[in-house]
Amino acid sequence: MYGLVNRAIQQMVCTHHGVDIWQRIKEKANLADLDFFSTYQAYPDDVTHRLVAAASEELGLTAAEIMHAFGEYWITYTATEGYEQLLESTGETLPEFLDHLDTMHARAGLAFPQLQPPSFRCRHADGRSLDLEYRSRRQGLAPMVVGLLHGLGRRFSTPVQVEQTASRDHGDGQDLFHIRYGEDASPS
Repeated sequence: MYGLVNRAIQQMVCTHHGVDIWQRIKEKANLADLDFFSTYQAYPDDVTHRLVAAASEELGLTAAEIMHAFGEYWITYTATEGYEQLLESTGETLPEFLDHLDTMHARAGLAFPQLQPPSFRCRHADGRSLDLEYRSRRQGLAPMVVGLLHGLGRRFSTPVQVEQTASRDHGDGQDLFHIRYGEDASPS
């Protein structure tokens, strides 16, 4: 994964838990001697997995909880790191944005030539829900997708409810999510 991802994990931890906790996480991940992550450098996926595992241990959260929180954080982080225009051009509503995720990743690939993005496909069920198919060569990122969807809900001021209806581990290599959005997704 690119350094941008690892920098976002660092920023999330430092913002919510402090620099000392980040230093302990880096130590547990055997990355203590790494001063910074270069945004445009590709790092082995193992680096990110080690950071998540160390954060899980240090913070007393599951890896899925860390990835969910990171997914939510990623939406705000990328906007503040110079990708706001890319996000804005992807869609003006939550469903429109989700319909154009693959196009957004293709445009991001211009800046990140080694990018190996996931693929998303939407099937609109009605005016308030859709099914999202997620495919990735990377394992274990479904909780991040749920977090991303919640973060996008906040970005578009649209309440969302997300239910994972199928897992790549028990099917044909894809994760499926049912998303209810708008008034139908507001808590009662």
